[in-house]
Amino acid sequence: MTIKFVLLVNKQGQTRLAKYTDSSLTTDERRALEAEIVRKCLTRADKQCNIVEHRSYRVVYRRYASLFFLMGIDAEENELGISEMIHCMVETLDKWFSNVCELDIMFSLETTHHIIDEMIANGCIVETNKAAALTPVQLLERIS
Repeated sequence: MTIKFVLLVNKQGQTRLAKYTDSSLTTDERRALEAEIVRKCLTRADKQCNIVEHRSYRVVYRRYASLFFLMGIDAEENELGISEMIHCMVETLDKWFSNVCELDIMFSLETTHHIIDEMIANGCIVETNKAAALTPVQLLERIS
């Protein structure tokens, strides 16, 4: 039961953040996988289900404004739980950036990675409390 990757992609299909927990993929394989999954998810109609099977992954995605949040999971993971995790992640990023947008992620990539690292570790969900996930990031900001 693991999350294999997290992707944040804009409407044009440009990857803004990619985080992989599956170390078996090479960089070229990751790039090809991203292109295939992004193409598949972005071309789906709004009324279609937001769970897609691709290769050995199930991809759960949600669209928020101009950003798509995608998570690749194995077959044992709960898709609805992952959908809620995506929503929790977006709420946490919203709390930090006060209404997160694509530019916030692009210009604060390291902070965004820290927030996601606090919520997901080694492919497992470790924190869903927004305040608890942001506390270490606030401490890092004070030091900087």
